[in-house]
Amino acid sequence: MRANQRIVELAGRREVHAAFQWLHLQEQRLLNWQMEILRIPAPPYKEARRAAWMRERFIELGLERVQVDAEGNVLGEIPGLVSDGPVTMLSAHLDTVFPEEVLPEPRLEEGRLHAPGAADNVAGLTGLLGLAAAMKTAGLVPRQTVLFVANVGEEAEGNLRGMRHLFFRSEYASRIRATICLEGAGIEGVVVGGIGSRRLEATITGPGGHSWTEAGTPNPVVVLSRAIAKIDKIRVPRQPRTTWNIGRIEGGMSVTSIPERVSCLIDLRSVDADELISLEVQVHRALEDAVLDANENAGERRLGLQIRTIGDRPAGELSKESSLLETVRAVDRHLRLRTELRIGSTDANVPLALGREAIAVGAGGVAGGIHTLAEWFEPAGRELALRRALLIVLDAAGQV
Repeated sequence: MRANQRIVELAGRREVHAAFQWLHLQEQRLLNWQMEILRIPAPPYKEARRAAWMRERFIELGLERVQVDAEGNVLGEIPGLVSDGPVTMLSAHLDTVFPEEVLPEPRLEEGRLHAPGAADNVAGLTGLLGLAAAMKTAGLVPRQTVLFVANVGEEAEGNLRGMRHLFFRSEYASRIRATICLEGAGIEGVVVGGIGSRRLEATITGPGGHSWTEAGTPNPVVVLSRAIAKIDKIRVPRQPRTTWNIGRIEGGMSVTSIPERVSCLIDLRSVDADELISLEVQVHRALEDAVLDANENAGERRLGLQIRTIGDRPAGELSKESSLLETVRAVDRHLRLRTELRIGSTDANVPLALGREAIAVGAGGVAGGIHTLAEWFEPAGRELALRRALLIVLDAAGQV
């Protein structure tokens, strides 16, 4: 049966209408969940409290086989008619970019929710709970099991550790057929390409000394500056898009001290794996050459260099002939939405790099100030986005 016809028939089912009705009537419950989650800090590697809260909600909603796995992901199932076969995974990441101490009380003003993380990704977690509740209330039974996951480690130094565990070490690793990630706000966008990235910490060390008595000792700050100037001359292609950024520099002690240490954080990105490797090689060379030049006449007062990988996200792309993409297009036609294909750096990177079917979609609403203390979220359009996600999940799982 063609995708368009499948979606029309699926959307016309009584149980699906009941799920849509739940989403229509329960915006206040969704907003309450959203505010409760926002009060629980969840920086990378410290998601346990938020995970415990999500686990309790999964149990309350009646999901089965609820557990927190070895990496800290929260899992729960709506079993399918074929319970031991492939699964369709619906996920949203638990973590936020903000440290524990950054946790102001969420403010709701004129329909707008103000709080760090309100959209990224508490909107996604809220949508995850809403879809689970709607399916359970409506008694929807998919052909394949739907696996609900609140996963750890999407942001920054989290390095996609939650998704890596699911696809490489979990009991579901070989069973996940399709992955739908709920990521932030938005209605019509769909991420079908994963931007690859390498994140490096470069550290230059030396003997240091007094700025007057040890003048002439190689200065790590100066040498790092020379290396960055060389990196700035690297030509990166516009297509496939490739970028680099120096995100932080730190070191030194006082204006009269030659620093003993300086470090910087470097972010390299590309939609093409080969271009990413090429860029990383050039960055390494710029750093190594700057240190070698400084050490040429330094005698025993030499500098050292350490380059440490602190993040590695694989690149990948969903096939244009993918059945999951066909489903998305059919759902969007039915709901009269535009299908806005995008690339991004999301949890979908891991399955896409493995050649699995995966997308990331918004959980509805509009937002601004993402990754800042001024982040905000408005729920307008949330119901439509969650209807969209529900139809995608049910079609991918072969709802009957």
